[in-house]
Amino acid sequence: MMAAIRASALGEEVTLIEKNPYPGKKLLLSGKGRCNLTNAGDLNSFIERFSKNGAFLRDAFRKFFNIDLMQFFQKRGLKVKVERQLRVFPVSDRSSSIVKILTQELIKNKVTFLYKNKIKDIFLQNNQVKGVLLENNKIIRADKIILATGGSSYSFTGSTAEGIKIAGKLGHNITPLKPGLVPLEVRQEYPKRLEGLTLKNIRLKFSSGEKQLISEIGELLFTGGGISGPLVLSLSSRILDWLEKSKNISLEIDLKPAVSSEQLDARLLREFKLNSKKTLKNILKSLLPVSLIEVALGIINIPADKKVSQIGREERFRLVSLLKGLHLDIISSQGLEFAMVTRGGVSLRDINPRTMESRIVKGLYFAGEMIDIDADTGGFNLQAAFSTGYLAGESAAIN
Repeated sequence: MMAAIRASALGEEVTLIEKNPYPGKKLLLSGKGRCNLTNAGDLNSFIERFSKNGAFLRDAFRKFFNIDLMQFFQKRGLKVKVERQLRVFPVSDRSSSIVKILTQELIKNKVTFLYKNKIKDIFLQNNQVKGVLLENNKIIRADKIILATGGSSYSFTGSTAEGIKIAGKLGHNITPLKPGLVPLEVRQEYPKRLEGLTLKNIRLKFSSGEKQLISEIGELLFTGGGISGPLVLSLSSRILDWLEKSKNISLEIDLKPAVSSEQLDARLLREFKLNSKKTLKNILKSLLPVSLIEVALGIINIPADKKVSQIGREERFRLVSLLKGLHLDIISSQGLEFAMVTRGGVSLRDINPRTMESRIVKGLYFAGEMIDIDADTGGFNLQAAFSTGYLAGESAAIN
């Protein structure tokens, strides 16, 4: 949509081919339906949030960055706001507000829409694009084509990697597709009993041999088969890279990162003395969510209804150790279908970063998630999509 808007604004006749019955289906899901459209961080901090290939985006970001994107929507009547971690959302808190503005701009610029149409192939002549073949065998003639078909995560939105497959057939190198920003699966059974529970203000420590990865303080969500939430999703790509080399990856969840083990032990000792007739379960209600208490005590084999006056030093130490390091073994991810983004795609070696044009096929441009770029949560991936789309649209129009 951004590529079509930019190219049409420069006077080009543009046709937008969309396999869904309406545009922006995946965009409507972003930010839990609120659309975290970008991040307000500076250029260097922005690029650092990409897993490996962020430097490739410098030209696209210099052409159209977060301030430009925010102004684009604000000039068209949609106010935006900056929330924690510099995440930017529409004031409306509705992804549909973003899609509405983009669609209105496309209509204003007289872009032709072809909905419910899938691309089958791209025609070349002397290694120059000449048109697109649709699945209904209709041919759309064009001397410039921008592929922005996404990756293969959330395939029900239409992201089935067909554009990446076509790029591969045309001679482009394809970095294998992997899940990014994806929930992790664990060996233990107890997360199933905690499904839907969110832990706030916790810290994660992943370990594999001598390697360690420690998160910021944030949130974790238990799922039927493991864990999700912002902290897990942000680190999932690096954990999956570890899993390719080792199956022994452990996680320690620090449930009380603001205090040391010694401080926590001292607090428990005070609570036990002041409330000697209470059960351990009642005392822990001030420290843990109720649904987690019995699960946690089961792990360290202490009865929930045991009076705190009967809790010995060794049991208290076991409790402190659990509060500072609830253990899980990571075995896999939920896979591409449940990933927020797709890692891999068209190799950056085959794309000119100054124009987004293919180095293999003249007149073919790429934008968005189908390129081998991926980033942390927080608006970075969407900004990359908008920026590469803008640059591809402009380059296709003026070159």
